[in-house]
Amino acid sequence: MARGDLSDVEWELVEPFLPLGGRGPVPDLRRLFNAVMWRFRTGRPWRDVPQEYGSWSTVYGAFQRWAAAGTFRMLMGGMIAEAAARDQVALDLVSVDSTVARAHHHAAGMAVDPELLDELEKAVAEEKGLIERGKAHRWLRRTRTATTWCVRTTKTHLAAERRCRRLSFVLTPGQDADSPRFVPVLEGIKVRGPVGRPRTRPGAVAADKTHSSRANRAYLRRRRIRCVIPEKADQVANRKKKGSRGGRPVAHDPDLYKDRNTVERCINKIKEWRGLATRYDKTATGYLAGLHLRGAVIWIRSLRPT
Repeated sequence: MARGDLSDVEWELVEPFLPLGGRGPVPDLRRLFNAVMWRFRTGRPWRDVPQEYGSWSTVYGAFQRWAAAGTFRMLMGGMIAEAAARDQVALDLVSVDSTVARAHHHAAGMAVDPELLDELEKAVAEEKGLIERGKAHRWLRRTRTATTWCVRTTKTHLAAERRCRRLSFVLTPGQDADSPRFVPVLEGIKVRGPVGRPRTRPGAVAADKTHSSRANRAYLRRRRIRCVIPEKADQVANRKKKGSRGGRPVAHDPDLYKDRNTVERCINKIKEWRGLATRYDKTATGYLAGLHLRGAVIWIRSLRPT
């Protein structure tokens, strides 16, 4: 077993989630899975996968099939459910934040169908018109070269619990703001237990000032979730300017807010894998699959014996 590969106990948790091929000989799933982990852990090209893991094309083909089928997403959900079954998930406080990964030039140059390229150019033209009128919605930070299309940066919005383990991911272009993604991140929290519906409501949510908005606070209030988000200076000034019409000051617990660092530590754990600290994948599907894989491995290696 090479450094970083799954142990026998860890493999017993992973194996039920990996589908077998529809035809041909049964592949060595453990070796393929360890190879995919090696690629994201080191950030090396797929062609550099060591021979001990088998042919690089076989490894890449398995990764593509698993990513398209949502295998890594289901694996991470299964590991969260396993932790919940062992009573090792704490939802008393969930922290939300985001991180940006710069795209390597190997992530550029994805071939685009000519018809799709024409549609993208029309979207750019419409966006330029909106920019001139001050009504732009910049969904992608992009560059165009000949018949290729690439994204320069990718932003990952995530929620983490007290033990620095990820609960949900939302992937967006690098220039997207944090506040509009606050609700989708929380909506992605689903902790399945042995029986009953999944748990989706944490006791409290901590986030920095970039997530401070009336809409986000109203969402937390409607779901009866304690809000631990400091108020922006301009929002405080605007409220005081209105006097009694500005409403009451926002309640904030500075002691509980100190525990928000758990999501930042979770980001550090994710970016220990070089293939995620920098984006080398041309497609968002591949990069998101790597994020789910890393999230699943973090959960697996944090489980305490029962």
